[in-house]
Amino acid sequence: MDGYWFTSTLFEIEPGEDEEINPRMYGRQLAAWLKTQLEQRGYDIEPVIAEDWGRCLMCSREPFTLWVGCGSVVDYGTASHDDPPPAKENVIWHCFPMAEVPFWKRILKRPDTSTQVSRLDADLRAILNGEPTITLVAQP
Repeated sequence: MDGYWFTSTLFEIEPGEDEEINPRMYGRQLAAWLKTQLEQRGYDIEPVIAEDWGRCLMCSREPFTLWVGCGSVVDYGTASHDDPPPAKENVIWHCFPMAEVPFWKRILKRPDTSTQVSRLDADLRAILNGEPTITLVAQP
């Protein structure tokens, strides 16, 4: 999965937020911050959707779904379910743009998603690069 991985002290892990998705998966504050940033760039973002893998920011639904996924990189290899959440400075965050074309639209005539995904990707990159507390890191 492409996208951006980064560290930041900007986002707190809220108590119990991983109960909405999967254990040790965080990012409620990241999603809220990204939603605001994208809205300032002209996207009409729906309320944040909790998914089992993180959070989804729906940017548009027609002619295909265009969205941003975001959340934390899960540390299942080094932490158990009962451990407290990691300190915010130790979390690696991830966000990525995505387009999905419904099956029936793929059969009839697949709409070109590349222009809108490229624009969303460029906006994500600008948002992340424009925040001094965010440091991009290599994919873990």
